Amino acid sequence: MKELTRLMKELEDQLSVCMRCGMCQAVCPVFAETGRESDVARGKLALLDGLTQELFKDPKGTFKRLNRCLLCGSCAANCPSGVNVLEIFIKARIILTGFMGLSPLQKIIFRKMLSSPQGFDRFMEWAIKFQNLFTRPDNKPLGTSHMRLVSPLIGNRHFAPLAPKPFHRILPSLNTESNRSGIKVGFFVGCLLDKIYPRIAQAVIDVLEYHGVGVFMPEGQACCGMPAISSGDAVTFDSLVSYNLEKFNAEKVDYIVTACATCTFAIRKIWPVMVRHDSSGLKRRVERLAKKTMDINRFLVSVIGIKKAGTKRDYKDLITYHDPCHLSKSLGVSAEPRALIQANPGCRLIEMPDADRCCGSGGSFNLQHYKISTDIGRLKRDNIITTGCSIVATGCPACMLQISDMLSKSGYTAKVKHPVEIYDEYLKSL
Repeated sequence: MKELTRLMKELEDQLSVCMRCGMCQAVCPVFAETGRESDVARGKLALLDGLTQELFKDPKGTFKRLNRCLLCGSCAANCPSGVNVLEIFIKARIILTGFMGLSPLQKIIFRKMLSSPQGFDRFMEWAIKFQNLFTRPDNKPLGTSHMRLVSPLIGNRHFAPLAPKPFHRILPSLNTESNRSGIKVGFFVGCLLDKIYPRIAQAVIDVLEYHGVGVFMPEGQACCGMPAISSGDAVTFDSLVSYNLEKFNAEKVDYIVTACATCTFAIRKIWPVMVRHDSSGLKRRVERLAKKTMDINRFLVSVIGIKKAGTKRDYKDLITYHDPCHLSKSLGVSAEPRALIQANPGCRLIEMPDADRCCGSGGSFNLQHYKISTDIGRLKRDNIITTGCSIVATGCPACMLQISDMLSKSGYTAKVKHPVEIYDEYLKSL
């Protein structure tokens, strides 16, 4: 209760900044679909103003309304008062979860699985062995599948299946010295790259090696903690942060790079403000690591300098790019992924309408509110299709899953790739 009281006081101080101007309405993807004031940031902040009373009167109802949020950061990026909406919502979820407790399913997912990286890996490897019994391929160019039988959790989604071999089995660890770059990085792989998109993780390694960058990739990495903290589970979050911090403190590196927009956002922005305890200088170590953390697109363009093709172009692929919210809105990374794409002489970049509009994924939001997520995703799908592209690129594996679902259901056959894959293909052709 002492910790909850502290968080409540922090919330009160942060809520006072909001002017209730309603600028968030214009950019909120959820409000655009539902038209409900309670679904926009202003409405949720008004609800949180009376959180102390609501906590005892209707905690479940308050939590339900608060969870109808993608945590995309559109409202924060458009707020004239600079209200840190994402931090406020996450703290409110922690308060409510601390008061009500986790559901039995959440306890299994967060406390039993995610908090135990080795156990989580073993569970997912068993899932790989049996997934073909329960799934059926859908769209071959996209590589999507769907469930043979109706599943309460998966529903009628078209999804990218688990990779036959996760990346931690392909390359358990790595520790190479820097070459001509004089730079060494720690590579934070992340759950989705490890278990669904190992090809992206391999592309990162290959590109770094090409540029003479030393790579430290410790064995047994864990989740970045974003799924846990966004559900209000601060205990699992703290555990994962401490675990990963020890892994990457084992070697001195110049930067930490990731190819996942959400992992980058979590380590750089969420870890420093949400770590609750300062035992053994934990907060100082987190802040130091956060400052070193960088998205792979920005690292390659701004730190290393990418290899560009000459003026001769041979367009083989028409590519459009979707801006992940956590990259473009929260971290300001937008031009760099496009630069990687345009470095490939076989690719012509064509911009889709509203490239930075949320695709509707939102992690657990997609599981809890699939209809709203799909409605938002269809707008993104339509904008992609208008370009006539053969490849959709984006710097977020969660966005890749959402876009693949939307395109697969419509029968569109464009491939979905990460910009670092497109750049890697160019380097391999040299």
